[in-house]
Amino acid sequence: MRAVITVAGKDRVGIIASVTQTLAQQNVNVLDITQTILPPDFFTMVMLVDAGAAKVPFGELADQMGMVIRAQREDTFQAMHRI
Repeated sequence: MRAVITVAGKDRVGIIASVTQTLAQQNVNVLDITQTILPPDFFTMVMLVDAGAAKVPFGELADQMGMVIRAQREDTFQAMHRI
């Protein structure tokens, strides 16, 4: 099952590392990632992941990361952003 994970907040060292490390520990594969820093220090990241072999239920992935992170099934994300 593919999913979209979004992260937003104050920039700090190690955000990408901590999120991807947690995903790897849960057997979630990162398929694509984009991130940017908006002035002055606002971090945003969007990831497409394959959570089909995740060790925890999909709904618990964001909770495992200890950050304010939103995770949605890809089909839900696509439906919400269709014009």
